[in-house]
Amino acid sequence: MNEPILARHWLALATPKAAPALATSTVLILGRIWNANGAEHSIGNAALMVVLATGAAAAGAFASAGRAGDSVIAGTAFATSGALALAGVAGYSDGLSLPLLLWALATAVAYALTARTWRTDRREVVAHERHISERREEHAHVERVEALRAGAQIEVARESAAYATALAQAITARAALPGFDTAELTRAGLPELPAIDITKEH
Repeated sequence: MNEPILARHWLALATPKAAPALATSTVLILGRIWNANGAEHSIGNAALMVVLATGAAAAGAFASAGRAGDSVIAGTAFATSGALALAGVAGYSDGLSLPLLLWALATAVAYALTARTWRTDRREVVAHERHISERREEHAHVERVEALRAGAQIEVARESAAYATALAQAITARAALPGFDTAELTRAGLPELPAIDITKEH
């Protein structure tokens, strides 16, 4: 069975690759908007972001601890902690140099972490495609063998039918000649011919 080949749009292919940069850029932009709305040099706002970032980091540490740790929850918690820290610095700082530095660092870390996931996903996709290809080749081989076997059986049956027809016609023609003795033919050991019903299409 042939599966339809779907060509994905270039935007659908590029979006997952741009997701880490979009996420960190969004946090930076929101932090600067917060800065412009009164968060600059606000001790209370800075303390709030420190508490939230520390809490998210602690949650990630607890989620990743032990044998039953959940890597998805831990990764989400650590990402939230980093986003809160970046937003806090972007909101508290009066200049752009430190927020941009942290944005570049956060983007690099995000790509480093997601690259591992992308490699794992790619390996799984390649392994799945290889398995599907092997299954298709195996089924195609079985189909070819069965087709050859069926063709050979049909050819043998056709040759057997043609031989039986020719033999019957020869015996019939010989019987029409004078001096033909059917009993002598039977004594010679000619096997009895089976009844053959051959329908000829015109």
